[in-house]
Amino acid sequence: MTVNQALLPTRNGGQILVQQLCNHGARRVFLVPGESYLPCIDALYDHQAELQAIVCRQESGAAYMAEAHGKLTGEPGICFVTRGPGATNASIGVHTAFQDSTPLILFIGQVGNDFCEREAFQEIDYRRMFGQMAKWVAQIDRTERIPEFIARAFSVATSGRPGPVVLALPEDTLWGTAQVADLPRYQRVIARPAAQEIEQLRERLEAARKPFLLLGGSGWTPPALAQLRGFAEQFDLPVGVSWRRLECFDQRHPNFAGHVGWGMTPELRQCVREADLLLAVGARLNEPTTEGYTLVECPQPRQQLIHVHPDPNELGRVFQATQGICASTVGFAEAVAELRPQRPPPWRQSTRAAHDHYLRSLQPLSSPSAMSLDQAACHVAAVLPADSCITVGAGNYALYPHRYRRFGGIGSSLAPTLGSMGYGLPAAIAAKLEDRQRTVVCYAGDGCFQMNMQELGVAMQYRLGIVVLVFNNGMWGTIRAHQEREFPERTIALSFDNPDFAHLVEAYRGHGEVVTDNRQFEDAFARALAFSEKEQLPALIEIRYDPDGIAPGETLSAIRARALQRQAG
Repeated sequence: MTVNQALLPTRNGGQILVQQLCNHGARRVFLVPGESYLPCIDALYDHQAELQAIVCRQESGAAYMAEAHGKLTGEPGICFVTRGPGATNASIGVHTAFQDSTPLILFIGQVGNDFCEREAFQEIDYRRMFGQMAKWVAQIDRTERIPEFIARAFSVATSGRPGPVVLALPEDTLWGTAQVADLPRYQRVIARPAAQEIEQLRERLEAARKPFLLLGGSGWTPPALAQLRGFAEQFDLPVGVSWRRLECFDQRHPNFAGHVGWGMTPELRQCVREADLLLAVGARLNEPTTEGYTLVECPQPRQQLIHVHPDPNELGRVFQATQGICASTVGFAEAVAELRPQRPPPWRQSTRAAHDHYLRSLQPLSSPSAMSLDQAACHVAAVLPADSCITVGAGNYALYPHRYRRFGGIGSSLAPTLGSMGYGLPAAIAAKLEDRQRTVVCYAGDGCFQMNMQELGVAMQYRLGIVVLVFNNGMWGTIRAHQEREFPERTIALSFDNPDFAHLVEAYRGHGEVVTDNRQFEDAFARALAFSEKEQLPALIEIRYDPDGIAPGETLSAIRARALQRQAG
């Protein structure tokens, strides 16, 4: 049906754009206000019932929150920042969304078209800036084309391998007016495997002696996870999750074998290495998961590899698979939901053994400190409700919750596979905004936390009762471990003085405590949970511990000793 343009309302670009966001189902936008997109900010005023505007303190925090929202919901996280410095600050969220395959749309204010190519105030060519870290980068130069660009942005961000889209908004586009029709909500395309591909998979699986199912990637839904769980049960497969994709399988399930990648147990490493068939669903099989492309060798794996991924460009890009299947996680899960083995799987004993090894790994390892991070992580895992969410940024401290917590599906974990610091607090804020009834705990190193600690202001302003655990060892711990391994006894440029984190959170109307041993921690954690739930404000526990305890079962002194012995020949 042709729309009579004369009957359409005249709106400015900001009004048209925000209406499209509502039409496509957006419920929340994260922003740091800027004069370069004032018409969009003004348009938000008229949509407060449909679209919640979250005012952030710095653009990296806003972009991280939008990325975490995309992980939680499967819908594009929406972020608005101003041009130039705002865009550069937000770029870390775009890079995270790209490597984590998270749907995200970043809107950036831009100089007017009449000023372009003059290096006007804060002008940047965003196509060049974001070209290699986004699925699509564009600039909307005509007001009447805004609906077209927004519809495409939602489709691109969620199709195939999900990822970020960046749209620049020239001032004349936003201030300009047009009579243009709105477009309906986008439709996500779900790629499904062919019937013969599933039959080939079944034949290869039943011919195997020791298969292993590895789940990762993005785009999962609760029904898809349930279908994959049923598939794993029917074929009695041991199941692992790829690095920092802990939410992809219920780890309380008797088929769960562990978290595959950096920091995995020797038993799990051996299980994957000795598998004769590796069925990888959704995972890119990146460097951390494959331990530098050695656990799964590149380009020709020692295992038969059946690689299921929604992006055809990813299949064969790094690994030459025995069978590549181009399908989304949802489409593949639907296809194997009714698949049944033709004979009882002969690897049942191996699956039970893998799970038993996993259960033994949940026992806390020894620690050189009265404040054992292993015991603390076990305590948190034991007392948190099953549907709680744990967020982390980057650092060795994240190995503790990821080893000892049994994650339970979508929303139970938010962790950047990119390994970017400063992610944990913004992610915790996004999780609490999405579900205020869910308990949310952020693990953060003292360095990691200070990269975005200003976002405590968001938790204060929107009354978000999150709990933050700050691990204070006074140094960049992960890099210190690398330095001791490569250049033992030559430590430099890795330590720093910290503020009193417990007093800091009090400035944000929150609750803070400092602990130095596990008995103190258990009582303090109970008080933090109670305060955050009652007051709906952030609670923070600063954990001071012996920096020698650098990772579960590992010390800096042992790393140094091995390095010195190696140097001595």
